[in-house]
Amino acid sequence: MSRLAPFSLRLTIQERQQLEAQAGSMPLGSYIKSVVFSSETPTYRKRKKPPVAEQQLLAAVLARLGQTRTASNLNQIAKHLNQGTLSIDEELEADLNAAIAEVAWMRVTLMQALGMKP
Repeated sequence: MSRLAPFSLRLTIQERQQLEAQAGSMPLGSYIKSVVFSSETPTYRKRKKPPVAEQQLLAAVLARLGQTRTASNLNQIAKHLNQGTLSIDEELEADLNAAIAEVAWMRVTLMQALGMKP
């Protein structure tokens, strides 16, 4: 039976010293194998892919962000507000209300995707 290529593991000096101390007189490679392949080694859950419904909600938020200029528009409004050059007319008020609605929708949708109650 042919052997596989060696496995490399980078350790800090302290980690290496700790392993050597724990291994005692046992060769380091043998000690590491005995610990890793021990029947008492904890098993970890496999990573789960997020449910399709959550992915669809997140995709919807990203799509909405791509379709609108809400973030850019809010940034421009904030800039003019900070400069003292913001005059609020009916059109700007409508834009602000639309932006507020977009942000609120995104918040609720993101919370749903993350399994939180809005």
